[in-house]
Amino acid sequence: MRVIAGTARGRRLEALPGLDTRPTTDRVKESVFNVIQFDIEGRRALDLFAGTGQLGIEALSRGAAFCDFVDSAPAALKVVQKNIRACGFEDRAACHGRDFAAFLSRAEGKYGLIFLDPPYASGNLERALEMIAAIDIVVENGIIVCESPADHTLPGLPAPYEKGREYRYGKIKFSLYRRRALP
Repeated sequence: MRVIAGTARGRRLEALPGLDTRPTTDRVKESVFNVIQFDIEGRRALDLFAGTGQLGIEALSRGAAFCDFVDSAPAALKVVQKNIRACGFEDRAACHGRDFAAFLSRAEGKYGLIFLDPPYASGNLERALEMIAAIDIVVENGIIVCESPADHTLPGLPAPYEKGREYRYGKIKFSLYRRRALP
């Protein structure tokens, strides 16, 4: 696992031991970031189920202004902090060791880019999407990137959120949501 592009390009990232975390492969990560590449620069990002932090770190490497990393597992948060330090992004990142719902309910400010990659069978992806739309913490034209099993159908969200394209990579898919600008 490594940073694909940007200022930390080629930097190896530490993974969590064991099988509890399912890191996104470099090939899939590169494809996803190619799709959103013009929507990263200067944005505030949120890596909600951070795991190793690789999605948020990739966004920082490619020019995101700041990223909040959230994970309830202490071991995961230690790996995220180590990976942030290894890439030199301490001044543009904050780590939060709490449940995603607790974080979202107290979120301050809005995000231009949100990554959601929870454990597949948890049901947390749908819960997080619903909370994000209800709280409305995405800026106009902001993006939510969701990873899920390829055969999993994700819900639509109320306006101004729109479900966009899905990109399939073997057994997984990434789905994009956008928050449209209001007239």
